[in-house]
This record gives sequence, C-alpha cells and structure tokens, in this order.
Amino acid sequence: MKPGLLAVDEAKSADITEQFRAHVAHADFPCVGAKSAQARNMLDVVIAHDMRSGWDDLRIHDRLLEWADRYRNDPEGLRSLAVIFQQPDEIDEPTFERLLWQRLQSFAEKDNWLGQSYDTSVSADPTDPHFSLSFGGEAYFVVGLNPSASRPARRFAYPTMVFNLHDQFETLREDGRYERMRDAILERDRDLAGDINPMLARHGESSEARQYSGRAVDEGWECPFRDPRLEEK
Repeated sequence: MKPGLLAVDEAKSADITEQFRAHVAHADFPCVGAKSAQARNMLDVVIAHDMRSGWDDLRIHDRLLEWADRYRNDPEGLRSLAVIFQQPDEIDEPTFERLLWQRLQSFAEKDNWLGQSYDTSVSADPTDPHFSLSFGGEAYFVVGLNPSASRPARRFAYPTMVFNLHDQFETLREDGRYERMRDAILERDRDLAGDINPMLARHGESSEARQYSGRAVDEGWECPFRDPRLEEK
C-alpha cells in the first residue's frame, strides 16, 4: 500500500483543492507569482492527512523530486507546489511553525538518504543569508499558510506549505522582472494588511528561513532545522 493512501478522502481532497485554487484566484490574494502559476496550469496541489504525522512524508518528498526533475527538463514559467494538510483543525502560529520545520526536517533526511546532492547555488546553513532548502538537487523556498496567521496574506483554512523553486526567481532577476513582481506583491500586501510584512527580505540579505512560517520572529530566533548534508557543503 502506498504511503498516504489511507490518509486522503478523494471527495474531501477535491474540495480542499478547489478551495485553495479559489483562494489564490481571489482579488485580495497578493501573490501575483502564485496567480501566474495557476493561470498557466503550473500550480500543483498535494493533499496530505495530518501535519503532526510523518505518514505522508514519503509521498510528499517523491512529489518534490518529481517537481525538481520536471523543472530541469522544462524551466519555463513560474510554478508552485502546494502541500495542504487536512489536520489539525485548530493550530496557532507557534505550533504551525514547529510542525512546518518538523516536516521539512523529515524531507531533508529522506533526500540525504536517497543520495540526492544539495543544490550548489545555495547554502545548507539556515543561518546563512544564502540559505535555501534543497530536494532532488534543486533549491526550494517555502511559503507557509495557516488559519491563525497574523498576516492576512498567510491565512488559509488549512495548514499549507507552498514550495517554490529558487532558480525560477533567479531567472526572473536576470531578466529584470523580479523587482517588478516583488514590488507588486508588496503593494498588494500593504493594501491587504495596512503595512508591509517586516519579515520579508531579498535572498542574500538575511536567511529566508525566517520567512517560511509567516510568524514574525525576533533577532534571537534560531531555526530548528539542520540538513544532514550541511557538513558536506
């Protein structure tokens, strides 16, 4: 039996997927990158059972490997992979942050066990300003969404992890399109929340690990993640 087979009810899975797609399409949702990915049919959704459990971790990691491979074979266009958990029903920001890093730690350990190399364009050290995750040899960053997020842009009815390939944004930067997209997202976020998210920073200015969960963290925050391949970098 494949991992996750018992965890997902097909009817509920389809309903949650439609909820998420409608959420991204809503006029108030600020991320124009996700909107572009969805419009181009490049926003994939994986429904998992419980964020507190590792039951679906193998299945999710397999999708990350596949997503990385598909990108290498066809790197055109923005794309995102959203992993949505049906449970827990209620979750506060600190708990969501803790579970998000638990799942990412599990994925990293599976990547290492399978002998996947770390993307050499980024750092495996979460304290490094050039840090990004790496699965299947491609760098990823994560945008967390949850029902109790303090930032309106980070709220969704279910705990969610949206995986984005780092290289696609480097391509946008080289083409001169990244700053325009970033400015549009910041302006839309300001319209939604009344101010700009203080946690946002460009890659290379501070570690993007501080941004993943969506919770505002102070200077003393320590990332609860260590990739087993860090010493190899």
